[in-house]
Amino acid sequence: MSRVAYVNGRFVPHGQAVVHVEDRGYQFADGVYEVWAVFDGRLADYQGHMDRLDRSLDELRIERPMSRGALTSVLRETIRRNRVREGIVYLQVTRGTARRDHAFPNPEVAPSVVVTARSMDPAVAEAKAAKGVAVITTPENRWGRCDIKTVGLLPNALAKQKAREAGAAEAWFVDELGFVTEGASTNAWIVDAEGVLRTRDTQANILRGITRHGLLALAREAGMKVAEGPFTVDQAKAAKEAFFSAASAFVMPVVSIDGAKIGDGRPGPIATRLRELYLENARNTAA
Repeated sequence: MSRVAYVNGRFVPHGQAVVHVEDRGYQFADGVYEVWAVFDGRLADYQGHMDRLDRSLDELRIERPMSRGALTSVLRETIRRNRVREGIVYLQVTRGTARRDHAFPNPEVAPSVVVTARSMDPAVAEAKAAKGVAVITTPENRWGRCDIKTVGLLPNALAKQKAREAGAAEAWFVDELGFVTEGASTNAWIVDAEGVLRTRDTQANILRGITRHGLLALAREAGMKVAEGPFTVDQAKAAKEAFFSAASAFVMPVVSIDGAKIGDGRPGPIATRLRELYLENARNTAA
């Protein structure tokens, strides 16, 4: 069937889903977004994504376009109309449409809201996770508020393209001190030489990943040693395991970094176990 999008109060065919040329998301990247994984037609990590959406809107001083209940109904209806059982749903909220001016519109305008959904084949993701993927590193060149999930993603897009051209699945940003911050669209993890599960702390200008947050809790519940703090590229290359996490990737084992083999070059037991734990928990708690 043809895909359907929600745009500012209307469900329309995907090919006709448009916003005004002076929408501030288009002209200034003045907006935020969220992505939920969909399991059996239901929203994974529902509360965490909603809470982060509220925070992002507050940080940019964008008014909520509707109540949480109404927005949830829109998300679920978009999923239903697209017949998505396994996949993702994407939400974007911008400050709205106004005459082009860097300052906020005065008087205020209504925010613009776009929702799309698409199916994803779980078998494809499982095959990729079973084999593992490659990542490359790239210098950190993003703005100082990566904790806000904005649509200003040009550095991320350039990093992702660099990874694709290198035959890799992801690019990890590296700050001026040589520490890995996060991926172009994911959070970065390693299992160090002592068997400690490590990921960068959220004080270091990284996104407060919802999947990341859930994995930390699951890892601690499983008795794994966990540390939130910086690690260098050399430490990552010398690690027993590496992986990245995101709402659409869950837990994806990394088997090489900049061409250097990680561990024995195969997905490790901790990454594999965390993927199993996350998927089980996400399916059981999806709303």
